[in-house]
Amino acid sequence: MIAPTRGAATLHDVAREAGVSLATASRVLNGSTRKVAESYRERVETAAEKLGYTANLSAQATARGTAAIVALLVADIADPYFGQLASGVARGADEAGLVVTIAITERDPQREVRLVRALRGQRPRGLILAASRVEGPDAAGLQGELEAFSNMGGRVVVVGPGGGTARSVAIDNRGGAAALGSRLAGLGYRDAIVLAASEGIRTSDDRVQGFSEGFTDAGGTVREVRRAGFTRDAGYAAASELLQGDVPAGTLIFGISDVVAIGIMSAVRDAGRQVGADIAVAGFDDIATGRDIRPGLTTVRVPLEDLGYHALHAATDPEWEAEPQLPLEVILRGSTPPRG
Repeated sequence: MIAPTRGAATLHDVAREAGVSLATASRVLNGSTRKVAESYRERVETAAEKLGYTANLSAQATARGTAAIVALLVADIADPYFGQLASGVARGADEAGLVVTIAITERDPQREVRLVRALRGQRPRGLILAASRVEGPDAAGLQGELEAFSNMGGRVVVVGPGGGTARSVAIDNRGGAAALGSRLAGLGYRDAIVLAASEGIRTSDDRVQGFSEGFTDAGGTVREVRRAGFTRDAGYAAASELLQGDVPAGTLIFGISDVVAIGIMSAVRDAGRQVGADIAVAGFDDIATGRDIRPGLTTVRVPLEDLGYHALHAATDPEWEAEPQLPLEVILRGSTPPRG
């Protein structure tokens, strides 16, 4: 005779094995704030381990008001910027015994609103908004959803400049880009073109403004700011169109991110030009790929994993206090050789 298959252990099974009431077992395993005697806690935890019991996240959310989940919203998980940042969030979550849920906004403000509304139903402990902030009328509705999330007991963290009651973990995009512009002008570059994302995306706008200030203050001229996007393909398409016109040797093209800059480098090669000695290229973020390509990509190093790690703690630590912005560093590589 074939033995009946036993299903997953239930909370009732754990309570029976530990010799305690169902309410006591629930308080121990579902994270209730009500006190349980240490002897009972040990018995319940021993029974749960013996039976292979896995806590129900929905039950935990009911008991605590929030679940052992942190939600992370990113613009594009294929972009190494967000991948490295998510790695830092995951490291912090693992240390805190939490699960990370990732949602992708595709840089669509209305999609971001819908995702926040849907995630509220999971009652995550915290919500980290790592997608680039969009300002203006397209962002309408998000603040109301974030307030509703906070009212349910969750904590909102913005990677970048904050707003309302949200905690903020930021980097100085404007200052980092200004330092890059100044250093490149110091290498002898006098003519620059910037390929940026659409107006209203805060990260892009800050980097455009900072680079333009640093480059012009050090003696250079920003000839054009061309709006494209935050992707490799956007950088490639914009640079390809640009290179069909008059782009003299010695021109510097600044891509608003490393991913954009890598697309620019491919377009330069496909146009029969040379990266570095002919057309210089710089980016921002210092993703790993930019270190491996040849010539190496000049950029601004952002400690992305540390940024994600700090964001996780901002989302979960009741005693968290705002820290100074993480330091950025200009990294000069072969894509911007000195000009004589």
